[in-house]
Amino acid sequence: MTLWAIVPVKPLRRGKSRLAGVLTEEERLDLNSQLLIHTVDTLKEIPEIEHVLVVSRDQAALSLARAHGARTVQENGAPELNVALTRATIVAKRYATRGVLIIPSDLPMISKEDVYAMLELVKDPPVVIVVPDRKKEGTNALLVCPVGLIEYDYGPDSFERHCQRARQAGARLEICELPSLALDMDVPEDLELVSNEMESWSA
Repeated sequence: MTLWAIVPVKPLRRGKSRLAGVLTEEERLDLNSQLLIHTVDTLKEIPEIEHVLVVSRDQAALSLARAHGARTVQENGAPELNVALTRATIVAKRYATRGVLIIPSDLPMISKEDVYAMLELVKDPPVVIVVPDRKKEGTNALLVCPVGLIEYDYGPDSFERHCQRARQAGARLEICELPSLALDMDVPEDLELVSNEMESWSA
């Protein structure tokens, strides 16, 4: 099957504010740019992903995404992730894609193998595949097939809410625990865990 990947991106200069104690603003800009490039490039290598769609209010992020072959959607109005993702999903649905994969740009360990592990579960839709974070509180990746099957409900404790929405929709729920996708970049300890991996990107 083919699907679209939707990548939400916070403004590159303002993202990862909780790392301000260990990284300067310019270093956080560079980090966020590297994370976005790594995510888009990884997703673009997967034939089953027809398009990568980056949604952001930051023109610099959108320009960077386009330079790496992604489509873009400008986020307008008050910053609200669920609204932005819904808008991006509407764009994808117009092109009759079968499913959408929501992947944030701050998963430094993401690999093609991770995505293929999720794709292997996309059989006999309707299906919702949820990848939790390390604490099993947040949602680090979400695959929904068919498009629009559930409403997005990101925010604190979104993992359980997305599972519940899948059950309410009568979909097959697959909880896919992938250690590499469970790690996002929020606090200095996360940065230490993935520093070697990130150094390899430019090696």
